[in-house]
Amino acid sequence: MASVLYQTIETLSRDKGIDPDIVVGAVEDAIALATRKYYKTQENIRGEMDRETGDIRAYVYKTVVEATENVEDDVNQLTLEQARELAPEVEVGGELRFYKDTTPLGRIAAQMAKQVIFQKVREAERDTVFLEYNHRAGEVLNATVKRIEPMDIVFDLGKAEARMPKREQSRLEQFSVGERVRVVLLRVDRAAKGPQVIVSRAAPALVQNLFQSEVPEIYDGTVSIRAIAREAGERTKIAVMSRDKDVDPVGACVGMKGMRVQSIIRELRGEKIDIIEYSDEITTFAEKALQPAKVSRVSITDLGEKQIEVIVDDTQLSLAIGKKGQNVRLAAKLLQWKIDIKSEEEKRQEVEQQMQAMSGGPTTPVEQISELGESVLEKLIAAGITTVEELADMTPEQLEEVPGIGEKTVEKISVAVRHYFGHFEEGEARPAKTASEEATTSEEALAKEDNDETPGTTDASEPAEAVSTEDITDAEEAASSTDAYTDADARTEKIELQNDALDELANQAQEISDEGIDGDGHDRG
Repeated sequence: MASVLYQTIETLSRDKGIDPDIVVGAVEDAIALATRKYYKTQENIRGEMDRETGDIRAYVYKTVVEATENVEDDVNQLTLEQARELAPEVEVGGELRFYKDTTPLGRIAAQMAKQVIFQKVREAERDTVFLEYNHRAGEVLNATVKRIEPMDIVFDLGKAEARMPKREQSRLEQFSVGERVRVVLLRVDRAAKGPQVIVSRAAPALVQNLFQSEVPEIYDGTVSIRAIAREAGERTKIAVMSRDKDVDPVGACVGMKGMRVQSIIRELRGEKIDIIEYSDEITTFAEKALQPAKVSRVSITDLGEKQIEVIVDDTQLSLAIGKKGQNVRLAAKLLQWKIDIKSEEEKRQEVEQQMQAMSGGPTTPVEQISELGESVLEKLIAAGITTVEELADMTPEQLEEVPGIGEKTVEKISVAVRHYFGHFEEGEARPAKTASEEATTSEEALAKEDNDETPGTTDASEPAEAVSTEDITDAEEAASSTDAYTDADARTEKIELQNDALDELANQAQEISDEGIDGDGHDRG
């Protein structure tokens, strides 16, 4: 019959969930340590407990070596000759034990033994918890709320305590002490204070387990869950597929009048659940994953990077994106693809920009910027900058890299480009046209008018008709009417310059007329 001490050890082992031999070993180690401390010796002392009587004894063990020269430790070793005097049958490598009296051990030694026993038991308990739960990651367990801390919630799993951090909690859920809930085992952390069992109510595995419990078709394998994307407390998207063509996977999960899915929603404290049908075709799957938004078209933009482009109607864009991007974010998790979602208007503008880029777009010679001097224009052209558009796209740092252009010139170029496009700052005066510029404008207007009204051109390959005196007179009158709005001091000078330009233009027209028309008034061509 086992002793009372051993019966107590068995009861303790059952309560802690550990092997009784571990507790017995802890008691023996504690007695050995206390004996060594009491006698202040370095001898190899081991404790032994008799399970029948409950007696605990301490023994000194010494190893047998062959000869004196082989002795390395006088305290824990004996020569073969010395050992055979005590035990004739002993051999080299064997051990002899000598009883060590434990009667003198007092209160201090007993307290030390108690501490050792507690430490050994705690270590054994930690190892038992770690081995019990370490391989069960992802499993759903039934737990009872033990206590609620400011950030974490502690659950009682029966054999151990589990902790649920704040990030693994659903914002919709509130618990009370003693409440029974289902949790997902995430991992077991082997910390210094003992293994920490971490559980979650935000993991997708919880939703999967709830569907397996509520939907018989999922439990027996007729309907399978292919993917789950979840944001705990907000929304969950679950993709299901049926292996039987006669079974609707979505309908099986929803149940009659939504009873099955409503039961799961209640368990999750009102979290929204979208059930969609899985498809191997990624474009079709993407359309369903973005529900309730209606998708116009889906195209794969990068197969290697798993990226798709989704086009929706302008009125469906906000619905497809969802509140704070939640709908498209969950859809991307469900597909495990990157989703670039655009409206019809955005796509149209993008196509127009691409077409314009392919056609090269309009270009304007840089010489058209009249505010830039000839020296600056020569430096820009020498650097390969020949168009206004190219100059406008350059940064100040890029302009300073052009030989011969400094900071002040960069500022001048920036102002000139801005003025060219008609952008003037508040209070900034628009530059007035000089007399030569106005004369040039008049010449261009006259040349345009001549080309529009007469069938001939000034091209050398085609003879042009003579400019009539009436045209010149009309041009003079137009120039005069323009001059009427100028200051009186500059009017005379402008008229003279315009008259000189018109006379020169008339002479050129007459020369062209003489070359292109015979003496009899008929065209040579």
